Amino acid sequence: MCIFCQIIANEIPAEKIYEDENILAFLDIHPNNFGHTLVLPKKHCENLFDADEKTLENLITIVKKISLAVKSAVEADGINIGINNGEAAGQIMPHLHIHVIPRFSNDGLVHWPSKEYGAGEMEKIGEKIREVIKSS
Repeated sequence: MCIFCQIIANEIPAEKIYEDENILAFLDIHPNNFGHTLVLPKKHCENLFDADEKTLENLITIVKKISLAVKSAVEADGINIGINNGEAAGQIMPHLHIHVIPRFSNDGLVHWPSKEYGAGEMEKIGEKIREVIKSS
């Protein structure tokens, strides 16, 4: 059983801030900023790609509610909402979870760097993605 499933089962303590029959939200023990919250489905799924549509609908609805509450409670200037899918993307826990990270104009956190497309590269990648969407 994964650590998040153990938290859901009350086998490991967590600072829970929201819970219903499908979703749990608790404070991250290693926050980027105070109020950093993890929101996850109680139904185990490894990542976004493994989750069914109903689970995702429930999850994003509660993410909005939690985001507004966190922003107000810690008086944040903004909120980052993030999902890491797979180890290469920084996913540490193999259970779908969404990070709700309060942001402040002077918090010192930086965003990931951007890249520049070469001539014609954007169009080629756009076409490849459209092809995959059409075939799915």
